[in-house]
Amino acid sequence: MSCSPPPRAAPPRLSTCAVAAPVCNIRRTAYCRYCAQARGTFEKGEHMRPVRRILVAIKDPCAKALPAVTQAARIAQVCGAQLELFHAIKPSLDANGSSANPATPADSHDTHRRQYLQRLGRIAARLGLHEIKVSTAVESDYPAHEAIVRRATLVEADLIVAGHPSHHANAPRWLRLTDWELLRQSPVPVLVVKRSRPYHHPNVLVAVDPCRAHSKPVQLDQEILSLGIALADSLQGKVHAVHAYARVVIGSAAASLTANVAAHLESLAAADAKAQFQRLLENSNIPAKRRYLIGESPAAAINEAARLTHADIVVMGAIPRSGLKRLFIGNTAERVLDQLPCDLLIVKLPNSRAPRRAGATGHGGNQSGRFDM
Repeated sequence: MSCSPPPRAAPPRLSTCAVAAPVCNIRRTAYCRYCAQARGTFEKGEHMRPVRRILVAIKDPCAKALPAVTQAARIAQVCGAQLELFHAIKPSLDANGSSANPATPADSHDTHRRQYLQRLGRIAARLGLHEIKVSTAVESDYPAHEAIVRRATLVEADLIVAGHPSHHANAPRWLRLTDWELLRQSPVPVLVVKRSRPYHHPNVLVAVDPCRAHSKPVQLDQEILSLGIALADSLQGKVHAVHAYARVVIGSAAASLTANVAAHLESLAAADAKAQFQRLLENSNIPAKRRYLIGESPAAAINEAARLTHADIVVMGAIPRSGLKRLFIGNTAERVLDQLPCDLLIVKLPNSRAPRRAGATGHGGNQSGRFDM
């Protein structure tokens, strides 16, 4: 199969594609859209947003291991994307909201900023040996999740990559809360890295909801599918899909129904979910053996499918919720984030705005940066 585009259409960016050759001739998109169309992966006119810039939020620039940087660098290589390594320093304030010690905080912050930039510069230099374009930035901003989102908006990042501390039993709760708030507020996809092993032909599991539970928009499933398939193609991995459907809940009426009637209702629910699942995936080229229809709660089904597929990355969607609606429905992404042993890529429709903050100060270099949680 040829990876050459139609003569009239010049692609805006370049990427690696595993469809017909190790490196696609069409670069600078997160996937080779022409090869994807040839395979029947996407509907005509349905293309995911290109990944041109990746913001890596680094919790501790002095840490010995930085798996978020490792995974982001791998994605940048196959997407032809630029990296920015970002770290946010929490301002030192007293109870009145002013500097705790007017004589020293500014000097202390400048010292820390220079140290962090030097550290990030060394990391960036190593990445530069692999022909990855990297920049760095350190800012005085708070809270951490808002600082990350603001920076991502400022540099027009297409993807945020951050580490997650939950696999450590003694991880502070405020660190986990920062991760969750980042997922909730970010207007661009967020990859939460939980494993240190570099991606090598990864298994990518996409979690979709064609039954539209809780009024989720149909476009969200298309975003999840396109990004998951593109990521697997670029990293030369495999795509799996899971759909969790709601079984019939009979409740107090159970006593008046026979076992056969209950079983019939269950089979109808399963058949309807299967039909919608197949309809959603009919153009995806995901084989039947890599499709999982599970009658459980979304969190339980995703975890079960991740175990069965030995998933390296789970791709799922999230919808911002608030008030009573969030309280009663709960949030699948939050539960999955804590339970999954693998990396989690959260996708949202591009209709969110970054939080604003006055007075945030920063310092950037030409080699990319980190964030402080």
